[in-house]
Amino acid sequence: MADLQLRSLHRDDLDRVSGIESRITGHSRKGFLEKRFAAAAGSPDGFIACAAEGGGKLAGYAIARIQEGDFGAPGAVAVLDVIGIDPDVQGKGIGKALLAEMEQRMKARGIGTLRTQVDWGNPAMIRFFSSAGFLLAPAQVLERDTSPLREEIREVGTAGADARSPMRAGGDYYETLSRDRVPVRSLKENDLAVTVRIDRKLTGRDRSAYYEAKLREMLTESGIRVSLVAEEDGFVVGFVMARVDFGEFGKVDKAAVLDTIGVHPGFAGSGIGHALLSQLFLNLATLQVETVLTQVSPENIDLQRFLYSCGFHPSQRLMLSKTIS
Repeated sequence: MADLQLRSLHRDDLDRVSGIESRITGHSRKGFLEKRFAAAAGSPDGFIACAAEGGGKLAGYAIARIQEGDFGAPGAVAVLDVIGIDPDVQGKGIGKALLAEMEQRMKARGIGTLRTQVDWGNPAMIRFFSSAGFLLAPAQVLERDTSPLREEIREVGTAGADARSPMRAGGDYYETLSRDRVPVRSLKENDLAVTVRIDRKLTGRDRSAYYEAKLREMLTESGIRVSLVAEEDGFVVGFVMARVDFGEFGKVDKAAVLDTIGVHPGFAGSGIGHALLSQLFLNLATLQVETVLTQVSPENIDLQRFLYSCGFHPSQRLMLSKTIS
């Protein structure tokens, strides 16, 4: 478009963006977009939000969140999770112009990697990102449904050879799931310090800024609060950070995102991670969320092994990445 102008996306663009999204997808995501716009306005350093305007009206938009890296990955990256072009002006290079503008803004902030995800069943988007210079990223997207976690059940209450498991009222012995053995509760704002300490023990790095941003996202930007911590004797020994956004017509989305999980090394192998995921899946199923998505780098073999043991499997979503030179 000859008269195309590129600018920052503003809060007063919300209605127009929501209208374009509804035309593209066939349903409304205004609840999700409202939170994303508010988050970008409240934390401008945490986002890059661009708009393309032509003929005096909004023609396209793109929003990327700045992340320090999930599961211990070093360095800041921009993660593109919202992009849309008005169907009336698609095929005129607006999408690539938006990406070029975003890349210029990334360079100005010293950010060298742009990532996104695309569904294998969406060949048009795959072609678009491929033509824009994106390649397959080394990280893998995993998913599972929210059915109960299958785990090896261990007896509890056994202190010696003569100890016996607890009994039901009917007189037969029973065994408990990990979430019943380990106290699990919702993550709170004052859990930040202990979460950072556990992560430091696991990664050897202080990622306070990352967890401050992630906690803010979990507690204020996500549609529903589903993040959890596990306790032993009143002390936090593990955490899982996850989020669920609002989907069609303000309903809870059908998919949740598992961002990060950590267990204090002193409690490794004691079922803390299984307890956290078991309770998370139960809570999500109650909310009628159907799927949990996460991503993991190929070198993190231990995390891959753990997630696979919890029923995760490769997703049909592809991780794409572009290095900004």
